[in-house]
Amino acid sequence: MEIVLISAAFFMGFIALKVNLPPLVGFLCAGFVLHHFGFNSSDTIVTLADLGVTLLLFTIGLKLDIKTLLSKEIWAGATAHNLLSTAFFTLAILALKLLGVSSMASMGIDQIVLLGFALSFSSTVFAVKTLQEKGEMNATYGTLAIGILVMQDIFAVVFLTASTGKIPEWYAIALFALPFARPILFKILDEVGHGEMLVLSGIFLALVAGAGLFEFVGVKPDLGALILGMLLAGHRKASELSKSLFNLKELFLVCFFLNIGLSAQPTLDGFLLAIIFMLLLPVKALLYFLIINTFKFRVRTSLLASLALFNYSEFGLIVGGLAFKMGWMSGDLMVALAIAVSLSFVLASPINRKGHNIYQRSSKWLKEAAAESLNIRDQRINPGHAQVLILGMGRIGTGAYDEFRSRYGKISLGIEVREDTAKEHRSLGRNVICGDATDPDFWERILNTENIQLVLLAMPHHQGNQSALELLQARDFKGQIAAIAEYPDQLDTLQEHGVDAAFNIYNEAGSGFARHVCEQLKPNFK
Repeated sequence: MEIVLISAAFFMGFIALKVNLPPLVGFLCAGFVLHHFGFNSSDTIVTLADLGVTLLLFTIGLKLDIKTLLSKEIWAGATAHNLLSTAFFTLAILALKLLGVSSMASMGIDQIVLLGFALSFSSTVFAVKTLQEKGEMNATYGTLAIGILVMQDIFAVVFLTASTGKIPEWYAIALFALPFARPILFKILDEVGHGEMLVLSGIFLALVAGAGLFEFVGVKPDLGALILGMLLAGHRKASELSKSLFNLKELFLVCFFLNIGLSAQPTLDGFLLAIIFMLLLPVKALLYFLIINTFKFRVRTSLLASLALFNYSEFGLIVGGLAFKMGWMSGDLMVALAIAVSLSFVLASPINRKGHNIYQRSSKWLKEAAAESLNIRDQRINPGHAQVLILGMGRIGTGAYDEFRSRYGKISLGIEVREDTAKEHRSLGRNVICGDATDPDFWERILNTENIQLVLLAMPHHQGNQSALELLQARDFKGQIAAIAEYPDQLDTLQEHGVDAAFNIYNEAGSGFARHVCEQLKPNFK
């Protein structure tokens, strides 16, 4: 069976990739096809799927600033959307019941509200995967979307605890002492090195110290992985740990998407109900847009965040399964939920890939808030008199900045999407501001001067650099552009799209190392 599952996942994922869809769409389709031919999910698939979600939430926590959740646009926005969206779906389902839809005929108002609540959630797994593929996890709209999803995860924990009647153990109160264990956790990461022990420590911290501990005291284990990741977010190895777990997490998540497809037996009634749910989905996205825009974010930020959340959540399947076991929901509704979740992923994937194009085409019809009233996280950027822009102030961008400064003085301006990282650079004397270089409006502001002669694309994700390059060219930038890439095909793509210089970071690291050795040691070879 495992050979068939792996083969189907590979071929369907490969086909999806070749038609410019995320592989996860192929994995979902593989699950449906296999289920049609009599294959079912297994305990192994479910276990690996759960591990994937747990590691995903742990890695989200590693990149999450707790202050983000405390901002009113996150907790108030998530709460407002959950209430309004639940109310909308409840009224819509009630209308369907009154119209005589058989699957809903026996549902009471409390069961209808439960279904509306399940449909109000968006998928953490899908949104994070999409943002990671686009390299925009740290963009303003990305942090907004992730913050809202984390709040929804918290709502989910409260609901599951209440609905199952399972009250956390009395000693769960000891979890509030976890922040005091932070120095010990930091010490563990300090001592494990950079190899296989780093990977193993990440798995231990996510699955045992986080998920396992929370499950032991009667609290949702996924929340434990998320919180433990957040406690480690300030460590210097947090980013390295996240990268070391990336491939393992991605492999387990293949099982997650396969499991969704394998868990549903499509029926005609279920499919028709799923189509109805899909027709209601745009209203959910509209509510996201209106609520986020109410907090004075730019139209682009509000739109892209809404698109990232434009889906149904696997949480709906959890609620549906619980309601089905308790006799609150028919089998057709359970099937409809599974199909609707899957179809929402299929629909949202190409929409998110074209998010920037959708914004550019629709921005002229959407009213922008006055610049002076914009949210502080989304305000305009003044480049000053900089002649060199460095997009992405990670290790490579920082090294480039320092090299230019030593050669030419203070002529550079660094652009970094994370405010905390930009603030740290400024404390070290670097001229760095917070901004999203994949944002079309960013270039409307940043190129309001003729001083810019050179732009370095040093962001860690190729797609982010590619997006910034396209936006530069759309603005008819006259200066020179240099970019980094990890793979030869990415170098070819950048050069085909007109960069003046493209560098393979691994090759350049080797030549830079040799150059440094020659300058420092001055060897006298014969």
